[in-house]
Amino acid sequence: MRKGYPVVETFHSVQGEGHWTGTSAFFIRLAGCDVGCWFCDTKESWDMSQHPWRSVDALVAEAQAASPAIVVVTGGEPLMHDLTPLSRALRAAGLRAHLETSGAHPFSGAWDWVTLSPKKFRPPHPSVYPHVHELKVVVVNQSDLAWAETHAARVPPTALKYLQPEWSTEKSRQLILEYVLQHPEWRVSLQTHKVLGVR
Repeated sequence: MRKGYPVVETFHSVQGEGHWTGTSAFFIRLAGCDVGCWFCDTKESWDMSQHPWRSVDALVAEAQAASPAIVVVTGGEPLMHDLTPLSRALRAAGLRAHLETSGAHPFSGAWDWVTLSPKKFRPPHPSVYPHVHELKVVVVNQSDLAWAETHAARVPPTALKYLQPEWSTEKSRQLILEYVLQHPEWRVSLQTHKVLGVR
């Protein structure tokens, strides 16, 4: 087994979505995804053979140098990899480690925050649900609201629940607004980084 991870990119920006919106964040985007969402805005991350492997030490050092409030490990689908070495190293360095995942593979790692964004194309592995702090469901149409509720029933009761419109589907915004007004346990999440014009 190779040491380290295939990395699409690393960058320092603000978290654009969910509970931590607006927070200084260092992103580590890992390569590899077999979920295949048509609306994915990082399709270049799917093929891990196209991206360089980087060591845990190098990734942690770069994250430390940025001095962010949080470090977000995302993808691709990061749970295609064993994330235990990376997550533990980040936390040992005094960094707050967050995971963003579709949950399509077995859970790994030790995290301060886990955001689950389940996709119909490949539903979450059962091992992921107990660790979720935030459920964030991308909504395209009415059926996605029922899909969201099936996963809300499986995450811990303390998990925050967000509905996020698919960026290019205008009708999804109104669907979400109407649903949240009738179901106050849900919140609206927007991709504010796209509004701000940042990564």
